[in-house]
Amino acid sequence: MIIELEDAKYKLSNFSDKIEELGSALRIDTLRKEADELEKQTLEADFWSDAENSGKILRNIKQLKSKIEAYEKLCRKVEDTLVLTEMAIEENDESVVGEIVADVAEIEKEEERQRIEVLLSGEYDRNNAILSFHPGAGGTEAQDWALMLYRMYTRWGEKHGYNVKLIDWLDGEEAGLKSATIMIEGINAYGYLKSENGVHRLVRVSPFDASGRRHTSFASVEVMPEFEDDNTIEIKEEDLEITAHRSSGAGGQHINKTDSAIRILHIPTGIVVGCQTERSQLQNKETAMKMLKSKLMEIKEREKLEKIDDIKGVKTNIEWGAQIRSYVFMPYTLAKDTRTGYEDGNIQAVMDGEIDGFINAYLKMNAGKQ
Repeated sequence: MIIELEDAKYKLSNFSDKIEELGSALRIDTLRKEADELEKQTLEADFWSDAENSGKILRNIKQLKSKIEAYEKLCRKVEDTLVLTEMAIEENDESVVGEIVADVAEIEKEEERQRIEVLLSGEYDRNNAILSFHPGAGGTEAQDWALMLYRMYTRWGEKHGYNVKLIDWLDGEEAGLKSATIMIEGINAYGYLKSENGVHRLVRVSPFDASGRRHTSFASVEVMPEFEDDNTIEIKEEDLEITAHRSSGAGGQHINKTDSAIRILHIPTGIVVGCQTERSQLQNKETAMKMLKSKLMEIKEREKLEKIDDIKGVKTNIEWGAQIRSYVFMPYTLAKDTRTGYEDGNIQAVMDGEIDGFINAYLKMNAGKQ
């Protein structure tokens, strides 16, 4: 037992340098200044006049403070556990060994989680994330799988304190969805979720098959950063085909049952965006245009093209061989990432939004390539 205490003391003593290094990497002092500046804005007389902007500022303050408090809490936890360990060694007290070992494991896990945040240094990593879900071939089974993915990412966002906003929804024929788009708003949303862009494969006994046969289904998740409004993307009116239609689907009371939903086709690229959850047709159009700009910006950034006329929409087949991750419910349970090799046998937890292991493995793999 005393050996375990000595081991814990050694680990905790070495943590002081790592914690200081982590604070520098996280730019904790800069984050404190940013939070102070934003809080000053909340005291201005006209702060509440723009509800959307004030809401965004308050969420940023909350997330900045959350990051600062998490770091400070980790510092205190290391100090307190080290003091307890030294006292236990001095008094030969074995009654706290279990508590100390558990605390050291918790400290190591939290330090790794915060260190992962340091890897989010891409130009758009701090931006909000726009996620679109599309079922592959396979009718109801694939549409239900797209709905399961929609639920998984919604749960992930809520668990991490992000604001999850439904933008567009098209019901499936019998179950599930034909397409859906959500915005996950908050600091580093895109940085974390960029790893999720691609085709996801499901293997299970289908609840829609009376014979109880095993089915393989595919759905794609498209992840883009929300770009701030800028003038680098110019969209001509004649390049747009705008249609209004009646809202439908999972928005419940928040969706107006009038012809206020908007769908926009960008003719040169074939990109289609839609919005139906805002209060008016004008607001839906504004949100859809922001999404279109984000899609065009994302393609432009990826292809490093200068002229919008040269931008071409990229089509990926949602089928076997293209998947980034497989989710197996039968004959065993396993979620496995084909890029990193990371896997998790608790499929129910994964579908409930516990996907940090996959995200972290991807971020570490990419950091190793840089």
